[in-house]
Amino acid sequence: MSFFKNFSLDKIKNGLTKTRNKIVQSISETLTGKAQIDDNTLDTIEEILITSDMGVETAELIIENVRKSLKNEKDRSVQNVINLIKKELADILPNNNLNDIDKLQRPYIILVVGVNGVGKTTTIGKLAYNYKNLGYKVIVGAADTFRAAANEQLEIWAKRAGVEIISSQKGNDPSSIAFDTVKKAVQENYDVVLIDTAGRLHNKTNLMNELSKIKKVIQKFSESAPHETLLVLDGTTGQNAVVQATEFSKVIDLSGLVITKLDGTAKGGVVFQISKKLNIPIRFIGVGEGIEDLQEFDKDSFISALFDIKEG
Repeated sequence: MSFFKNFSLDKIKNGLTKTRNKIVQSISETLTGKAQIDDNTLDTIEEILITSDMGVETAELIIENVRKSLKNEKDRSVQNVINLIKKELADILPNNNLNDIDKLQRPYIILVVGVNGVGKTTTIGKLAYNYKNLGYKVIVGAADTFRAAANEQLEIWAKRAGVEIISSQKGNDPSSIAFDTVKKAVQENYDVVLIDTAGRLHNKTNLMNELSKIKKVIQKFSESAPHETLLVLDGTTGQNAVVQATEFSKVIDLSGLVITKLDGTAKGGVVFQISKKLNIPIRFIGVGEGIEDLQEFDKDSFISALFDIKEG
């Protein structure tokens, strides 16, 4: 099931403890002792979903569909209501169909975007580690040239992952780093290229111009590149993550999302709000600080882990 072969349902369950307590435990407590579920109970559940950063629109849609389903059947038991909620949540999440690198042109070029502080650098390090573990030859391009600290941190992660890195001094042209990275990858038969970018969203014109330049130079080597453009979001920021996803989607075509730090927040409901709003597949989730704690996202496993209240 797992492309990276490091999938751990237990890690996801443990990582979602705070979100599970916020959403599922609250729903469970609301339903406890009720033989039948009435409209007032559904209203309470809707409020729980709204306050868990799932968003008003998403919560209303879920409960509206649950009401419709209950009208068409006699079973208004607690377990059936929970099953209906789980089904609605699953319907919101797009399927995560990761590309099979072995069937695509090499090098496989991944552009990673996101504002500063969301865990973008550590995500790149973890992706590099996982691709290397699969036997791929991996190189990283440190094209966030506006922050020296970003390059230093990325160099540390590249060393941990055991992969090559191309970097430069602060202030250099990011597109030149991207060019040098892909050029080396082509000349020396690398399989995977990961390119970091500057996380400046406050000036969307500059960001758009910078990303356009990077895309232009890497397309000198491959017209289909980048083959994946991943937006990294911090799950602890709740509504701010939705705003960032919306704004980035305006300036660049996103193929997937990485949602980090889900182990440290009760705001994991934002996953559903982002999916409902943008319909962009979630590729990976971060459920810990370890290098193997970046997990491939599987919506059925995610919901299963979320509703595993025995762990809560």
